[in-house]
Amino acid sequence: MKLAKLPDRTPVKMTIVLTPNLAQRLREYAAFYAETYGSKEDVAELLPFMLEAFLDSDADFRKGSKKRHAESMGVVS
Repeated sequence: MKLAKLPDRTPVKMTIVLTPNLAQRLREYAAFYAETYGSKEDVAELLPFMLEAFLDSDADFRKGSKKRHAESMGVVS
C-alpha cells in the first residue's frame, strides 16, 4: 500500500503560562490574521499552527530531528 498508516490524531491538551506582553502580541497577531484573511480566529485556534510553522522553519531542529530518526533506525553516519 502506498499510503502509510495514518498517525495518531488524538488532540493533546496542554496548559501554558504566558507573559502579559506575549499574550498581547498573540492577540495582535490574531487581529492581523483576521485583517489578512477576513476570518476571525481565536489565539487558541491559531497557536498549534503557529508552533508547527515555527518548528518546520527551524533548520537546526529539522537537522537534529533527522539525525535522531536515523539513529533510532540504526543508521550510523
